[in-house]
Amino acid sequence: MLSGFEYTTPATLNDALELLAESPAGVAPIAGGTDLITQMRTGIAAPRRLVSLASIAELACLEINEDGLRAGALTPLVRIASDPQIRTHWTALAQGAGAAASPQIRNAGTLGGNLCQRPRCWYFRSEDFHCRKKGGNECFALEGENKYHAIFGGDDCRIVHPSDTAPALIAFGAEVSLRSARGDRRLPLESFFALPSADVTRENVLERDEIVAELRVPNPPPGTRSAYLKVKEKDSFDFAMVSCAAVLSFDGDRCTRARLVLGGVAPIPWRCAAAEQLLEDRPLGDDAIAACARAALEGASPLSKNRYKVLMAQAAIRRVLASLASSPD
Repeated sequence: MLSGFEYTTPATLNDALELLAESPAGVAPIAGGTDLITQMRTGIAAPRRLVSLASIAELACLEINEDGLRAGALTPLVRIASDPQIRTHWTALAQGAGAAASPQIRNAGTLGGNLCQRPRCWYFRSEDFHCRKKGGNECFALEGENKYHAIFGGDDCRIVHPSDTAPALIAFGAEVSLRSARGDRRLPLESFFALPSADVTRENVLERDEIVAELRVPNPPPGTRSAYLKVKEKDSFDFAMVSCAAVLSFDGDRCTRARLVLGGVAPIPWRCAAAEQLLEDRPLGDDAIAACARAALEGASPLSKNRYKVLMAQAAIRRVLASLASSPD
């Protein structure tokens, strides 16, 4: 049940940042609210004040120019999914945004919210379990119901990162801008997410008084092809059991650069750097694809009920790469 809270609607971004700085431990920003309200209803979050960002126009920008794509954190997912230029030049990102949640949530949900949403682990979301992520001493998934949990990322906490846009953004080399009353900072999106071994109670490096302000994605080089595949239990609305984003650049039939990022398998979007190297400087043939899929899952440590994820992730990689091998530039 929701506890009492104050709701503020600042007119400017500076006003919002000042409100967040006043009492960071008890204040939370809210945009679409599709995840935060659920957290509040189940007691995971209990802010005393919500600072609405919904009316701050500069956070909803969407620009494409010679430097690439600039998308404000409040850009609705449906806009990312449907923009013709994003669909053409950053195809995997459009596909990821289009695969997120349901049409209703894609209309309300924002790009920043999709990146910052908290994990869907049923132990974390349940009021009945005081797990490590909530300050407890045990990850109940290790010996419990772990069908949807991580096969990479250590034993501190076996959550999986739920975003559908993050794998594609990382594969495209996106940067994220973080803003607070103290100033701004920009970092690679890949460095924004944090494993539980860094701080089991958090999923990223966002400080309590900071917000995600915008994403910048460089223009892909000529000959780039990309795709995103999400494997889920039901077609209507579900989180990924496994997902895969691939961004490959070609010179003729030779792959010159490869980026491969998995979702649904680790507490962070999982970059497959060793597997990427097996694709570069060679044609994207069946042997290269098979070797890449095998290498990407080396080191996986599945739990008692999620060993299927190893084969599922390998199959997803093969499907995505095969689709790019046969696609025109």
